[in-house]
Amino acid sequence: MKKKTQLIHGGIVGDEFTGAVSTPIYQVSTYKQNGVGNFKYEYSRTGNPTREALEALIRDLEGGHAGFAFGSGMAAISAILNMFKSGDHVVFTDDVYGGTYRLMSKVMNRFNIEVDFVDTSSPEKVKEAIKDNTVAIYVETPTNPLLKITDIRVMKEIADENSLLLIVDNTFSTPYFQNPIDLGADIVLHSATKYLGGHSDVVAGLVVVNSQKLAEELHFVQNSTGGVLGPQDSWLLIRGIKTLGLRMEQTEKNTKEIVKFLENRDDIETIWYPGREDHPGREIHLSQATGFGGMVSFDVGSGERAEEVLRKTKFFTLAESLGAVESLISLPPKMTHASIPRERRLELGITDGLIRISVGIEDAEDLIEDLRQALDR
Repeated sequence: MKKKTQLIHGGIVGDEFTGAVSTPIYQVSTYKQNGVGNFKYEYSRTGNPTREALEALIRDLEGGHAGFAFGSGMAAISAILNMFKSGDHVVFTDDVYGGTYRLMSKVMNRFNIEVDFVDTSSPEKVKEAIKDNTVAIYVETPTNPLLKITDIRVMKEIADENSLLLIVDNTFSTPYFQNPIDLGADIVLHSATKYLGGHSDVVAGLVVVNSQKLAEELHFVQNSTGGVLGPQDSWLLIRGIKTLGLRMEQTEKNTKEIVKFLENRDDIETIWYPGREDHPGREIHLSQATGFGGMVSFDVGSGERAEEVLRKTKFFTLAESLGAVESLISLPPKMTHASIPRERRLELGITDGLIRISVGIEDAEDLIEDLRQALDR
């Protein structure tokens, strides 16, 4: 199956009982049993037909063994980390989503899960960070917000040499553009709130694993901790995923036009976008992904000017999140990455004047004009 076909026909399609083309919303908490222990579904925390259809769909899209749906991206990440034990150590991408950084530095450290944040675009730095108690390498590629690229195949080689799990956050590229399991990842995760949902109407997290062993371990954690996605939100995600290919293609088309516009201005200090010829790691990205996506970050020189730009945009909505049909604009140092200390942000390159945009599917001309009038003012 080609990708656009798989987005619509992957997983569990329709309803075998009624013939409904759309998977029904099974708004149910418990199920009648045909005798003690004789059942297909027992309790909706453990399994629900609508959530199961979504989990089968993301499994197929990522080419994995099993899929899991959670109440948020952070719930998904937390469940993965709950597979580890006190004293374990994980090597993380340094330029990681602020919520992930906060989880590791403020919550998981209470359970003695150790972490080192390193530049995973440098294999040597990853190797240097590995300890005797290291259990996994956790990668974002492209990263949030500087769009740094990590070679997934090389990370797999390092992981195998040290008997580690390789975990990849695939939120920015989506399974339409990138499939980390095909490149060697053991676990792939998504903040499905973003491109997979695509309409700013659902909060969810999805995980795909590449083996029965990991499937059993993660299902045990999911069922035990209970952070599952409800049937209504599961249905919304299935519906959103059907148009993922069309949305990603239009988003990327718009983004390329916007990057050209930014490149032609002399009041933009730096632009981060994997599709640019001089973007670090561009060739690596091309070797493992089929598209560049719709995320762009650029530095306008100062925090004051950045906030002024954000106040002036009309079609770019000032809001948290990304990956929706509407274009969004944000200031990472004061929004998505505010939980990271300023000294650390500056060390990473997340400057006070850094703006991040998530390009939507509006007409590119309108989006460019919106940015032009905001920057000119």
